[in-house]
Amino acid sequence: MKNKDLQIIKQAKKTILLEAEAIRELTEHLDNQFVETVKLIYRSQGRVVITGIGKSANIAQKMVATFNSTGTPAIFMHAADAIHGDLGIVQNDDVLICISKSGNTPEIKVLIPLIKKFGNKIIAMVSNRESFLAQQADYVLHTKAEKEACPNNLAPTTSTTVQLVMGDALAVCLLDYRNFSSNDFARLHPGGALGKKLYMRVEDLYTPNAAPQVHLNDSLEMVIMEISSKLKGSTAVLNEKKQVVGIITDGDLRRMLQKAEKIDTLTAKDLMSHQPKTVKKGTLAITAFHLMQKNKIMQIIVTEGDSYVGMVHMHEILKEGIV
Repeated sequence: MKNKDLQIIKQAKKTILLEAEAIRELTEHLDNQFVETVKLIYRSQGRVVITGIGKSANIAQKMVATFNSTGTPAIFMHAADAIHGDLGIVQNDDVLICISKSGNTPEIKVLIPLIKKFGNKIIAMVSNRESFLAQQADYVLHTKAEKEACPNNLAPTTSTTVQLVMGDALAVCLLDYRNFSSNDFARLHPGGALGKKLYMRVEDLYTPNAAPQVHLNDSLEMVIMEISSKLKGSTAVLNEKKQVVGIITDGDLRRMLQKAEKIDTLTAKDLMSHQPKTVKKGTLAITAFHLMQKNKIMQIIVTEGDSYVGMVHMHEILKEGIV
């Protein structure tokens, strides 16, 4: 590497290590104020209004998104806009989180007294514990950032990183405190790959009229036709009670044809693999996918009770973008 290239790597490592150390120090500033903040937000009948200015406002917006997605109703209010008409966002039962490194910006000094007059509880997320914001707040979350990663100690870098991490810690503690489950998470994330991973089930994927099936004594010709027509690359083998007793994949066919001396008398029971992997139709699609991965199979049989209802191919799950 050239000297300039080495300098880039050196500066990147310095930035990462400086911010990592600031995050580590956050653990030393977690105290009863943090605990009471979690309880306050949990008991609140209103929303969490999160505010800030500059880069702290960007962190506030991210916190709002995280809170909302984990079951804590939240809304963003820009501190500058608040004192120019947006203060109506704050309702009686709301809790305010104000994010600021210095805690002494002009907008904060105007906003906080107004909120106190409303009677709303104020949580300060601030680096300077002697600041106006820290002194006026009901609770203080100390996001200490003595030095920015910026070489000039100017651009918000370390300070916004610790704010971000403290916000995540709050959101996760609230999630845990209210026993927020994966089902709750799925309810709030119905779209995209994340939502599908949490709510899509195999019954949403298989098509009943495309459920390949043959019986034990069906001929090789019938097996081939069923596999070809249903486009699953395999077929279930059923007994007289219509229960699954085996599976025949196109791979099974090729292997049997390679070693069989006579094929005109072959039936499904000669070709099938016994004890195929099955899942109930209410099984999560991602669970079925992991089962297929574990067993190195491409298809899985879907049942309801003792009855065969369909088959899902791994490609059908992959097509949904779940993994």
